Amino acid sequence: MIVAIDGPAGAGKSTVARALAERLGFRYLDTGAMYRAVTWLAMQRGVDLGDANALAELARAEQVTFDGDERVWIAGTDVTSSIRGARIDRMVPVVARHPPVREVMRERQRQLGKDGDVVIEGRDIGTVVAPSAEVKVYLTADRAERAKRRSAERPGIGADALATDLRVRDEKDAERMQPAQDAQEIDTTNLQVEDVVERIEALVRARTAV
Repeated sequence: MIVAIDGPAGAGKSTVARALAERLGFRYLDTGAMYRAVTWLAMQRGVDLGDANALAELARAEQVTFDGDERVWIAGTDVTSSIRGARIDRMVPVVARHPPVREVMRERQRQLGKDGDVVIEGRDIGTVVAPSAEVKVYLTADRAERAKRRSAERPGIGADALATDLRVRDEKDAERMQPAQDAQEIDTTNLQVEDVVERIEALVRARTAV
């Protein structure tokens, strides 16, 4: 079974998806980390982040992998911590917006999603990456709450800067941040992680029963 979790930054995708995967005994696939890894490698190698074809070739040649401890690897390097810095935050939307890059990454994500039960989270998962996913969820939250969560994740960055970054990301993501028609939308603004996980688990159990 594939569980697809979509939603904007700060909606709780990663936290919920990781907890859900652990609860169900599924694998967890963070597609955002894949784009971050390619961005990190491109910056390390001095690849022009405006060159879509060069970035796509890099992504094709240096595939992102995950080990059993959910650590992220690219080009033989563990980049789990390196890809969470503010600089990557700023530049990953530049890389991810290129259609050739997205095509390479989507194919890789489909490959990683084929083997057994998996929870896949990111953007356009239920609509493009895994349109046949048995369970699709779209998480939302109001922007103030999402900014608050991002601030907690990035204590070294000012709240105003994070709020601005969130607004810019929302604007850039607007075109592809649409829930699948058959996705269950959950507003996480006033919910605890456990509450969200339980709701999605119920959807999975119901689907399994059918």
